[in-house]
Amino acid sequence: MSPDENRAFFMILLNGEFVAEQEAVLPFNNRGTYYGDGVFETMRCFEGNVLLFEEHYFRLMSNMRILRMSIPEFFTPEYLEDKIKQLLQEQDLHHNHSRIRITVWRKTGGYYTPSDLSVNFSIAATSLETKFENVLIKEIDLFKDHFVYASMLSTLKSTNKNVNILAGIFAKENDYDDLLLLNQDKMVVEAISGNVFLRKGDEIKTPPISDGCLNGIMRGQVITTLKKMINYSITEETITPFELQRADEIFITNMIRGVQSVTKYRKKTYDQATANELNESLNEFFFD
Repeated sequence: MSPDENRAFFMILLNGEFVAEQEAVLPFNNRGTYYGDGVFETMRCFEGNVLLFEEHYFRLMSNMRILRMSIPEFFTPEYLEDKIKQLLQEQDLHHNHSRIRITVWRKTGGYYTPSDLSVNFSIAATSLETKFENVLIKEIDLFKDHFVYASMLSTLKSTNKNVNILAGIFAKENDYDDLLLLNQDKMVVEAISGNVFLRKGDEIKTPPISDGCLNGIMRGQVITTLKKMINYSITEETITPFELQRADEIFITNMIRGVQSVTKYRKKTYDQATANELNESLNEFFFD
């Protein structure tokens, strides 16, 4: 049983105030559920501190500006970081690994056109058991039912994730561990819950933001790490589905799980060496 399961209740921060999870009530017509009018940020913490907090904060601010949300004056880095620390203390999650999710949605009012550009927000915390581990993704395929349409909006961490949701359902129904999403040009964009990297020899590629992939925080950290490794070269280039079966290695990254190896795509199986090396480097950088 995990530490979370031992707790009788959870506390969250709703608009900056502690509220028991089961008592956190939102209006039935809040714009987050009515229109997907929101953004969120998922962060990993260690010993009460947010990893790469500055990068997360500025992405959140950028996403809110792009969606024309009115950012509260108190929404400073110091305010949010302090609130996160308070929540981790309250939940007794400040001694080890944990996960934070900040969700921001526009206040109720209006139809498609909002009558109020100001926002509500929540912060929730859960425990994580270990540092980054290469938990193998045993088999993947392409998701072809719906596409990610490459634009600035597709790069945001928004609460409108229908393509990812439908891909997740398809994967579960067909016994895949993950699926790769395609853009309107049928090029590989990302996985359901992370950015995708492909290695052939010592050359590594990941789709550029312009192809429609999420502007992932771990994506940026992995690119930075690879640039420091003399045994690899990294480029941001379009990836065609044809390249998948020619690759030596495919791995998927996100801030919570780190780097995860794909072991099989159709009849092709893959190595895990680079993913293991990256996780070792990330763990040393963040936790040692």
